[in-house]
Amino acid sequence: MTDARVGVRAAPAVGRVEPLPERSVARELAGFARRNPLAVAAGLVGLLIVVMAITAPLIAPSDPLKTDFRRMANPPDARSFFGTDQVGRDTLSRVMYGARSSLIVAFASVLLGTTVGALWGVASGYLGGRFDLVSQRITEVLQSFPDLILAMAISMAIGTGMPAVIVAIAVTRIPFGNRVIRSVALTIRELAYVEAARAAGGSALRVMTLHVLPQCVAPYLVLATAHLGVAIIIEAALGFLGVGIPPPTPTWGNMLADSLTSLVPHWWLVFFPGFAITVTVLAFNLFGDGIRDTLDPRLSPAFLRMMAGGRRG
Repeated sequence: MTDARVGVRAAPAVGRVEPLPERSVARELAGFARRNPLAVAAGLVGLLIVVMAITAPLIAPSDPLKTDFRRMANPPDARSFFGTDQVGRDTLSRVMYGARSSLIVAFASVLLGTTVGALWGVASGYLGGRFDLVSQRITEVLQSFPDLILAMAISMAIGTGMPAVIVAIAVTRIPFGNRVIRSVALTIRELAYVEAARAAGGSALRVMTLHVLPQCVAPYLVLATAHLGVAIIIEAALGFLGVGIPPPTPTWGNMLADSLTSLVPHWWLVFFPGFAITVTVLAFNLFGDGIRDTLDPRLSPAFLRMMAGGRRG
């Protein structure tokens, strides 16, 4: 009787599987900095502005509401680096405190509006049917108005003050979150694991919460960072038009509006608040572009140009 083991080639030994390298936060940040140095620089500028707004009571040279009628409309000098306004208030202190109001409104309104729009978009894209049809008609009505006109109308209807401005700007952000996240939910609901969850008896709320919503985090972050600059501009415009946060609370929009009370506006009362708005919006926009290119490369300008060239070819 022959040995059954004769002629059988021994199986090769399986080598030890090397563990995958851990993805640390520091390594991810270093990779992001190498890919998007401009976005990192803009993020640092935005961080400095946020720190300045938080520590304004500590670093501001004077009270932003304190008047000094002996120094009315003084140009920048050694005592007041940004000059003073028509009633002698220090412009540098008002710019610092104005950053607090503008950033609070921007962050709160974008967080509120984008979150509501994202949740609405998830429900609309997953449920579909008549709910989706009605939701999209409402979204189209909201998008038919320019952002500033819609925010101004809402602010005038519900009253002035910071809560009213936050709600008014948040309403203008809802349609964008709804449309973008709905498109993501429409794709995800057709995936195999979502269909398996439905087949296993999972309710619509459970499937949306556990399987659809986590896949929408990256587009949500892209939307939130991209809309911060827009929210700052809308808040400044509402303050400039007199339907934003009422005086004497210092905001950048209110400061620009106050500069027009004189026949010939003083240059420092226009330049410094305008410069603060420009730098802040530019920093948040550039940082948002870097986040967008990292989390969703399909939205990057380079990819869009490549796709356009491929279609022409």
